[in-house]
Amino acid sequence: MNGVRILGLIGIIAPYFSSCGDAANASENISGRPASIGIVGDTADVVKPVTGGVALIGGGGNVDGAFKWMIARSGGGDVVVLTASNNGGYNVDIDSLGEVNSVETLNITSRELADNDTVAQIIRNAEMLFIAGGDQSRYMNNWRGTKTAAAINYLLTEKKAPVGGTSAGCAVLSGLYYSGEGGSAVSDSVLANPYDTLVKVYNNDFLQAPYLSRVISDQHYMKRGRQGRHVTFMSRIITDYGIFPVGIAPDEKTAVCIDENGIAKVFGVSKAYFILTDSLKKPELCVKGQPLQWNCNGEALKVYEIPASATGNGSFRVSDFDTAAASGGTWYWWWVDNGVLKTKQVP
Repeated sequence: MNGVRILGLIGIIAPYFSSCGDAANASENISGRPASIGIVGDTADVVKPVTGGVALIGGGGNVDGAFKWMIARSGGGDVVVLTASNNGGYNVDIDSLGEVNSVETLNITSRELADNDTVAQIIRNAEMLFIAGGDQSRYMNNWRGTKTAAAINYLLTEKKAPVGGTSAGCAVLSGLYYSGEGGSAVSDSVLANPYDTLVKVYNNDFLQAPYLSRVISDQHYMKRGRQGRHVTFMSRIITDYGIFPVGIAPDEKTAVCIDENGIAKVFGVSKAYFILTDSLKKPELCVKGQPLQWNCNGEALKVYEIPASATGNGSFRVSDFDTAAASGGTWYWWWVDNGVLKTKQVP
């Protein structure tokens, strides 16, 4: 069937198997492609010229502009979607937004599958990769240190293909990342105790996206009021690792698309935030059982807010977080006073 655009058989029947908890086995038995839960398009592999880039999507729904941006950088090649939650709905969505050779979803739910040579080769052959939402602790626990992680890093650092992720998939793309183990941290709780057991942040031990080694991202930002927990994560990184991080945070249905030169634009319907720390402005109090204090005279963190547009708005230089190079947005000061996050616009 090479050369013919198809909806792979497993993409049709996998939902029926998944109700019995056997989707992964069904895909391997039917298609000979471990972890595959569906293919749309030409089953023959192609090689296309690619242009690097990373799309950080805030969850809550697709951002068509971000997918189109990645597709344009894929050269129309093969797209691979990764999930650990049997999320097979992206194949048709992505295929409908541009000319690509194929879209295939891999449901990688175990370290055994993540270390499978065929799975890793499918990822390496991709001209575009997208990591779906779900639970980022599954990605960390099942993929970190495996051939799947090595294949993703190959796309990011050597092949330089476009790679994106939404929600949990966005979380693991930054070098510094929040794992979500044990449950989702809530702003008010962790501001009151930055050493809450739900605050677990890891330092560059998983994926290696260009320009993101010092970044920690967060998602569903305004919708779920996550500004406070994001600031708490950053306070812990300073306290525990001695690193002064920067933050990128898209709201729902919003994407930060970073090109090969480290220049970001914001696609979608809401806003995204770029957060800077200062090595001269450490948290005054970041200890277990006490409210976070990070005041610095009301100027602890400098934050750039960019409203999104369908075709990409604003510009922010993620390569160095140069404040003078930012455009299309508004600057704010953020600070924490006795466990309460406060903000004001920079005059």
